[in-house]
Amino acid sequence: MSRIVGMRGLLTSSIGVTCAAALALPLTPPAAAAAGGAYASPAPTAEAAAPATARAAEPDLPGSTRSLPLAPLTSDRDGSATRPPGVGTAEQGLLRRNVSHFSLVGVVWDDPDTELHGRVEVRTRAVGTGAWSGWQDVETHNGDHGADPDTPERTSGHVRGATAPLWVGDSDGVEVRVRAVPGTDGPSHVEETARGPRTVTEPGSPLPSGLRLELVDPGRADSGLAAPGARPGPAHAPVAAPRAGGTGPRFPRPGAEGELTAEAAAVSATNTDLVPLGATEVPALTRQQTEQELRTLPTADPEERQRTKPYIGPRPRIVTRRGWGANENLREKGFSYTKKVKAAFVHHTASGNKYQCSQVSSVIRSIYRYHVKSMGWRDIGYNFLVDKCGNIYEGRAGGVAKPVKGAHTLGFNSDSMGIAVIGTFGSTKPTSAAVKAIARLTAWKLGLFGADPRGKTYLTSGGGNLYRKGKKVRLNVISGHRDGFATDCPGQRLYGKLGSARKTAARYQGR
Repeated sequence: MSRIVGMRGLLTSSIGVTCAAALALPLTPPAAAAAGGAYASPAPTAEAAAPATARAAEPDLPGSTRSLPLAPLTSDRDGSATRPPGVGTAEQGLLRRNVSHFSLVGVVWDDPDTELHGRVEVRTRAVGTGAWSGWQDVETHNGDHGADPDTPERTSGHVRGATAPLWVGDSDGVEVRVRAVPGTDGPSHVEETARGPRTVTEPGSPLPSGLRLELVDPGRADSGLAAPGARPGPAHAPVAAPRAGGTGPRFPRPGAEGELTAEAAAVSATNTDLVPLGATEVPALTRQQTEQELRTLPTADPEERQRTKPYIGPRPRIVTRRGWGANENLREKGFSYTKKVKAAFVHHTASGNKYQCSQVSSVIRSIYRYHVKSMGWRDIGYNFLVDKCGNIYEGRAGGVAKPVKGAHTLGFNSDSMGIAVIGTFGSTKPTSAAVKAIARLTAWKLGLFGADPRGKTYLTSGGGNLYRKGKKVRLNVISGHRDGFATDCPGQRLYGKLGSARKTAARYQGR
């Protein structure tokens, strides 16, 4: 490792070379993927297997992922899982069991092109109180997120089918059941009977093969975060204090020597046209400052730079990957870019709403680990994430001002960006702070590429369940995930707020 001070000049002056070299790097399989493309569950790490008493003595342990195979189950009348009967696939799961600490759960299976037609429920035991939660539903339709078909990330042989992740908080016990629902999503046909034609619905599809429960521990990096109001030494990047009321995120202190690993330095280098190397946040700018910056950014649209009145919103404050504690050794090396950003797709993470904004760094680290270690993606899928308090976070690595290619909207990842609001919004209304954050972020980022948030644009489908590959599709510049793929995402209550976000973003741009 090298000191930030020693590396800053070199990496800042060579940012173009760094990114160009990164683009030339081949895609390599995730560290968790088994050789030969077959899925083999990684053995629990030492910290995952350690008892709670040992963990308490080591607060800065890295995160971990534990993968447990599911087995056939029967159920009692009250719905509690009983002993496995040894045969059958209509219901699979795990009995109540003690496990090492985790905070996020999900279920994965072998084939990413196979859908899980059924219901996934979990209940967990809270650390400290020992109380078991009630049964919680896990969103099963997660195949609509991901890299486009026929891309190296999608065809790596390491991608797996998966549910959405569910944030459950610090837990040390778990029970899960996965049930195929008869008649759900099964094919229908008409039969002639003595009483006339009758529609017959066949049973739902059997459960996918290779079902496994993923238990994700985000690590205890939060224990090393700066105290409220703390300020680093002069050689370090600024550390932001939490917002009033303790609702804002806290950010990590740099190491004692101000050190960055090579991987973390490479990621920080992609933002050095905006902030110093190793910064934990990209600070907000005024409208005037943002317009001045627009003319200097190498990734900004050339025509937009020449406008006498650029339409761009003030740059919002963005927590960097270093700010939320990303372990850069997890993801694949290098970065992947598209040509420009013509549209933004809004998502929800479907990970539940039971989190505090002070926990968001842990939530994002968990989703990141789930996307990479459990699902086999090269990095977290979203370009940006937004929490209920309106804080904005850098997602997939490559630079917040650059056209980073994500894995968020299957079929439409080229020339777009994905923004995920952390939570589930089928029946829960998103906060006004989150909707405002979407508007602020899109006004700035779309403005870099000359896009009008109220307008329409054409994107070419990479293939999906709504549009065939190669079809040019007219979409809103700010669209919901469901506009590009048959899905409930981003939830009806959030989707209904996109009109407001478009108007507000356009106003921020001065339109």
